[in-house]
Amino acid sequence: MPLNESSLYPIDYIIFIATLAVSTLIGLYFGCMGNRQSTVKEYVLGGKRMRIIPVAVSVAVSHFSGTALLAIPADVNRYGASVWLFVFAFLVMSTAAVFVYLPVFFKLQLTSTYEYLEKRFDHKTKILGLFFYILAEILTFPILVYTPSLTFTTASGINVQVIAVVLCAICIFYTSLGGLKTVVWTDFLQFIIIMACLVTIYTIGLNQSGGFLQIWQTASLGERLQVFNFGLDFTARDNFWGLSLGCGATFTAITVVHQTGVQKFLSLPTYKDFVWSVAYVVISLCCVQTFGVFIGLEIYAKYKECDPLSSKQIQKHEQLLPFFVTQIASNIPGVCGLLVAAICSASLSSMSSNLNALAAVIYKELVCKFLQDKSETRSTFVLKIIVLLMGIVGTCLVFVLERLGEILSVMSLVFGIAQGPLLGLFSLGMLVPRANSKGAFFGTLGGFISILGLTIPSKYYMLKGLIKTPTKSLSTSGCSYNQSLWSNVSSTILHKPVPSQSIPVEPNAIFKTSFFFYTLFGAIMTFIFGLVISYVTTADPPVDENLLSPVCRFRKSKRRADGTYLGVEEALQTLEK
Repeated sequence: MPLNESSLYPIDYIIFIATLAVSTLIGLYFGCMGNRQSTVKEYVLGGKRMRIIPVAVSVAVSHFSGTALLAIPADVNRYGASVWLFVFAFLVMSTAAVFVYLPVFFKLQLTSTYEYLEKRFDHKTKILGLFFYILAEILTFPILVYTPSLTFTTASGINVQVIAVVLCAICIFYTSLGGLKTVVWTDFLQFIIIMACLVTIYTIGLNQSGGFLQIWQTASLGERLQVFNFGLDFTARDNFWGLSLGCGATFTAITVVHQTGVQKFLSLPTYKDFVWSVAYVVISLCCVQTFGVFIGLEIYAKYKECDPLSSKQIQKHEQLLPFFVTQIASNIPGVCGLLVAAICSASLSSMSSNLNALAAVIYKELVCKFLQDKSETRSTFVLKIIVLLMGIVGTCLVFVLERLGEILSVMSLVFGIAQGPLLGLFSLGMLVPRANSKGAFFGTLGGFISILGLTIPSKYYMLKGLIKTPTKSLSTSGCSYNQSLWSNVSSTILHKPVPSQSIPVEPNAIFKTSFFFYTLFGAIMTFIFGLVISYVTTADPPVDENLLSPVCRFRKSKRRADGTYLGVEEALQTLEK
């Protein structure tokens, strides 16, 4: 079906509008009923009375959201099912959360994660961390807006920019009203919608593609099931180490040391609740990832002889899933609406989470000290104004995103530039007692400059066409409706004289590094620079052990006064005391 022709039935519009309406009503309920968001603690941490499963689902959805629903199936069709290896990245993230980072935040009970940087190092390091955090949030917001807008455009034909502005307005409205409780409970509702959508699409696609075994055989013949590439070629997109360790660093950065994730985890009453919540986060993420990969295999099985992007039936890589759904379910009212609702609501949850966390950090670290009237009513009003202003800035950046390429690679670029140095900074503070304020500050700057030196030339070469990511085979041999057009185009290209031009310079291999490594690269460079500078400069005063990771304290606890080492059980008992 052409993209300029609406694929939606009236019931589809009803489902979409109802989803947005319920999300808005949740915001109105928590924001207006019973004066429940009248304090900063209620607005930012939900009064520390949140429940395990809603918080876990909220963390999962807000850090995966509609971007994965669009990008993952399209990525499988184009590059193969290796993105399923994200499940190993989730395991890396959960391990780091439980044993390294979040125990420190939970013990300190900070409103803003950046308070930790001032306690551990100094004020200027905190300000530098705030700069990277705000930069990342502002750059991420338009990506989250663009994802659902593109989906609705594909299904309805309405201009993507118009949809983006409308969705932003709705998100800003209910986020500013309801605070963290609205964010968590809308996320929980939207996860149900997402799973219902994925199961529905998977079931319909399975029935229309000859069953699971037929899809698996087709994918195998098309080399889409070559998942485990353990080679050390870090320029390969399907490299196991990039998809597990590289993306593990990314998920750790955006969940475990990120204000959005930490703020939700701290809304739980006990540490035991937090550990269980992390487990449910991994389960939720794995479910979404696995369904996304299977749907991607269904898409390949259907279009193996007529790829929609290669045949110009769609204009964007991320339009493939909506296009697929409009074809397999065009005669089933409600399915397209369910897809649009799922992607829109999931992305809205991510946007609202980011706005709520960003407002909390800006208020606590930058605005609060300048307020003369610090009453709870005044403070919550200021928080809502910050949400409004940041939302407007993010909305304006949507118009820039359209020119930057695939969503998945753009997100990795943003996370690498901003989140990589932040992950390195928090790791340095929690894992190295000798790290000082000079090492932290200049190490972070060094890591930032390093990742800029890698990503900016890499993106430049990509835009110039000098770096191209090889795809799996994509065919248009079965596109009968435009076969003559393609024949004419091919003939014209083959017989047209090619003007002589200078041979472009081959980019250095380092600039071809897979974007999955960007965050890890930024974190490692920050850690190395910070470590070296700390050891060659004057040491800071002794560090409060509460500011160090349990891993670091456990290592110290294992050694007796006489230099010998405790057994594991004895060391654990000492650490608990």
